[in-house]
Amino acid sequence: MVDELSRLRPEQRDLVARWVPDARVLVDHSWGLVETVVLELSSLHGRLVLKAGGPSDGHIERELRAHREWLRPWVTTGHAPELLYGDAEAKVLVTRYLPGRLLEGTPAQDDPDAYRQAGELLAAYHGQMSTYDDEWHDKFRARVQRSLDGPHRIDPEIEESVRAELATWPSGGSIVVPTHGDWQPRNWLIDGGVVRVIDFGRADLRPPTEDFLRLAGQDFSRDPRLEAAFLDGYGDDPREPEQWRRDLVGQAVGTAVWAYGVGDVEFERFGHRRLGSLYASVG
Repeated sequence: MVDELSRLRPEQRDLVARWVPDARVLVDHSWGLVETVVLELSSLHGRLVLKAGGPSDGHIERELRAHREWLRPWVTTGHAPELLYGDAEAKVLVTRYLPGRLLEGTPAQDDPDAYRQAGELLAAYHGQMSTYDDEWHDKFRARVQRSLDGPHRIDPEIEESVRAELATWPSGGSIVVPTHGDWQPRNWLIDGGVVRVIDFGRADLRPPTEDFLRLAGQDFSRDPRLEAAFLDGYGDDPREPEQWRRDLVGQAVGTAVWAYGVGDVEFERFGHRRLGSLYASVG
């Protein structure tokens, strides 16, 4: 097993050997642009999924928190994978395999019913609990500021406009709920017409609108029927215009900067296009 799991760090291999001593790698699902290793395994436990993060990874800890605090309603209905083992310090976890194909790129990506299901699932997830984060707006503004302060290729005039707008954003708190953090067809599975959910490495407590961002920039913009079906499943539309504008700016900046850092040229272009549409009058 050591040879098959050679991409893992020694402490991760030791844990997996203890947890699943008969593990055999079936498929490497790793994305390649980031440190995270994702392997599909077979064992006496059945089919499993192993995730292991690199030394600077912050996603495994978030994923473990999601499994332990927020995913039980989905797990009990078969809509999310069950956590078997996890170690936040070693940055490794093992879940049961969840059947289905990635919805992205299948006919279901154009099927309103899939988005209606996704809306229903998200409403249940968001509705589990809510709390008030006294510093949400301050942390959000600081996050966008840090992105701008790092290396990027954002147009200087647009950067100047973003920085000027940041200075007008409110301080203080906001209601936050459990969010997935990357809610889109790339992280949904389709199996016999049923939508299921994977990849919780960006899960955190945030305003609910942050789980609308990926869809708004991709699927909703190309087919309004998908947005209507999603909102029908979700039950309402929480996107208040001023906060939604801030959400969009934060996402566009974060996308352009993150994608540049990992060398994802196409995703970086997407971020620049979003910024260009938000600051169309600049230049």
